[in-house]
Amino acid sequence: MSEKPGFQDHFSGHAAGYAQFRPVYPAALYDWLEAQTPGHALAWDVATGSGQAAIPLAERYAAVFASEASAEQLRHAPAHPRVTYACEPAEACSLPEASVDLVAVAQALHWFDHPRFFAEVRRVLKPGGLFAAWCYELMHVSAAVDAAVWHYYEDVIGAYWPPQRRLLERGYVDIAIPLPPVGTPHLAMTAQWNYGQFEGYLQTWSATQRARATLGMDPLLAVRPQLLAAWGAPETVHALVFPLAMRAARG
Repeated sequence: MSEKPGFQDHFSGHAAGYAQFRPVYPAALYDWLEAQTPGHALAWDVATGSGQAAIPLAERYAAVFASEASAEQLRHAPAHPRVTYACEPAEACSLPEASVDLVAVAQALHWFDHPRFFAEVRRVLKPGGLFAAWCYELMHVSAAVDAAVWHYYEDVIGAYWPPQRRLLERGYVDIAIPLPPVGTPHLAMTAQWNYGQFEGYLQTWSATQRARATLGMDPLLAVRPQLLAAWGAPETVHALVFPLAMRAARG
């Protein structure tokens, strides 16, 4: 397998960390998706990364087709008897027409060529099937930690975020979805992390990786003292809340 022409890969270089340190989507999200789809034969998990959404979807759908343009990301995806992984871009799906009950996109819609992708969605989605894309932005920990994270996010590595990040920051409201809209619930992810896990997550940010490659040093060094002062002892476990934003539509 190889990455596809034109694919902007921001994650393969740290795929192992991405698989280890990303937060977990709540069960309530998958319960809602299951309730909104008339059929449960096949779900397409688009840009699956290392399978964060594919495995929970496989608990609710008979089969999951999990596509990903990064072969390195797929190398870290766990095997599952009901999940088929494919190294292919979102804009060129190998599934047949009108074959999919659910098209799910977790934290990836901002990377796509949207006219081409939604042409594929309309092609593969069954009549009455569901399209759903969700994303999460900055987490909430405490006022002091949040302030340090925002300083890092905006002032230290802000110039290294790809422009598509702005679409995510606005909860995908600026992306035109050419299907009838469906109302979505208010959901959030939660995590219980010590400081090592928290910094491991910050290391997975694409802007962190781009800054490191450009500067030849770890950009987190600039804020680690502030983060640790706000966090407390590194072994201290804090509750983190990641609000989810979601767009959904009906085929």
